[in-house]
Parts: sequence; C-alpha cells; structure tokens
Amino acid sequence: MTASRILTLSLATLLLVGCASHETFEGAGDPAAWRQHRAQVEAIDGWQINGKIGIRAPQESGSGTLFWLQRQDYFDIRLSGPLGRGATRLTGRPDAVTLEVANQGRFEAESPEALVEAQLGWQLPVSNLLWWVRGLPAPDSRSQVTLDGGNRLARLQQDGWQVEFLAYADHAGYSLPERIRLEGHEVQLTLVIKDWQPRRLGQP
Repeated sequence: MTASRILTLSLATLLLVGCASHETFEGAGDPAAWRQHRAQVEAIDGWQINGKIGIRAPQESGSGTLFWLQRQDYFDIRLSGPLGRGATRLTGRPDAVTLEVANQGRFEAESPEALVEAQLGWQLPVSNLLWWVRGLPAPDSRSQVTLDGGNRLARLQQDGWQVEFLAYADHAGYSLPERIRLEGHEVQLTLVIKDWQPRRLGQP
C-alpha cells in the first residue's frame, strides 16, 4: 500500500470518528442497526411533504397546513394559516433565502433562522429541520439521541431543542417520521405529515 493511500485511509478514519463523536446515546438500542438505518435515510436528498403544523410561540399560537418541496439543497416551504398570518413561503438555498408573508411583503437574508426570527418574531430551526424531518440528527453540532424499538430516533436533544419522534411509517421503502414534536427557545412546534414522497435525486 502506498504512503498516499495510507494517508487517505487515515484521514477518512479520522473524519468518521469526528462525525461519530457528535452523537451520544441514552437508553437501549443497537447503534450498529441505527447507523445502517441512518445511512439509508441520509441518501434521501429530495422529497415532497404535505401535512399540518401547530405552533405555540410567545404571545402567539395557531395551526395550519404545511407543504415542503426539497430538491437537494433547494427548499420551498409553504405554510397556510398558522398564527393568523395567512400564507407564508420560505424558499432558497442555505446561503440565500427568501421569505414571503401575505400582505406584508418579500424579505431576503443569508440565514433562514435569522429571517424567520426577524420577520415573524420567533425562532425556527429551519436548517436542522432538514435533518430532523427525516428522523436524523443534524451533522454539524453535538446531539444526544435515544433510539426506539426499531433503532430509529425516539428522542433527540440538539442546539437547545428537545425533539420527540412520536410516529413512523414506511414510505417507498424508508421508515420516516409522521409525527414530530419540537420544544425549545420558547417555541413548541408539532408536525403531522400526511403524505411523504421521498426521492434519491443524486442517484442515476
């Protein structure tokens, strides 16, 4: 084996160890089975979701419908009805985001979290939801996970949020969350997904 090959393998091993160190486990469960499930679900890089959302935030609460179209790093998230604001649409990519609020206008920013907080007045972990909606911890910060009997996420603590995965169902061969409850930063959010259409867009 060449020196360059050894160096490459060593770096790859360090990267894997670094990723694993972000995650700590509580309770029972099979970490090997969890890693297998996680690898399968991580391959989903596109989806269409229809469902309902309930929000309780400081001085406001409400519920409405949710539509979420994801195409690799592009997202189009539409909320209808929550908080009495009418239609709200969040679109863009990680570094360029647009928020449209009915009767209020169109706003742009680099961060979806900053944009939502500035215009709606409450925090929403949009970047992490990209992972949580698939039943995965976000990879860029530390997390504490508890597995269920199927070695999927039952509970997750990450970035000041407590996330509970209350129900799963099989969709196109993937076991995906259908009911998620988030609580943190004075906000409680419940997602109920009625229709999951997962895709692997990066596959030939």
